[in-house]
Amino acid sequence: MGKRACIAVLAAMMWTAGVFAHHPFDAEFDSNQPVNLSGTVTKVEWQSPHVFTYIDAKDAQGKVVNWKVEMGSPTDLMKAGWTRTSLKAGDPVAVKGWKSKTNPTLANAESFTIGGKTMMAASSFHAPSDQLARADNNAEPRGTGTSGTQELPSTASPLALYALLGGLSLAGAYGLRSRFR
Repeated sequence: MGKRACIAVLAAMMWTAGVFAHHPFDAEFDSNQPVNLSGTVTKVEWQSPHVFTYIDAKDAQGKVVNWKVEMGSPTDLMKAGWTRTSLKAGDPVAVKGWKSKTNPTLANAESFTIGGKTMMAASSFHAPSDQLARADNNAEPRGTGTSGTQELPSTASPLALYALLGGLSLAGAYGLRSRFR
């Protein structure tokens, strides 16, 4: 395989892995720090791997703070009944979710209440059964985990693996082609 082709294949594999990489919930968000926000949507970014909604909500002192709220992937949200126009700038919403470990104005949403209708946000949070029981008793946000078993989050995607395998196949094909020329 030529030097240019090898570089192109490697660059494509690295770009694809970066695009489809997914962070686990616990790496960025704190399941012990629920947050309930009420406010107005200022912006919606409908993109992969996550949809982000920005909300102006008042803090404990009454100051308006703009929150960035992570939702699931566009595909998972569409499966849950969302469309690109379900949320628009100016819409009043209530959000249940969890705070970021490092960013005081970032949250991961479990659900949105829009016009009296509550819709699940396809969160990547999956709680063990003891956390689910605590959350139910405290009426706090909760995930969709089952009896303490570990599952892949609904937003986890096998596409990164497929991209890697495809890239390796292409690299192998180029290698064979150049060998038999």
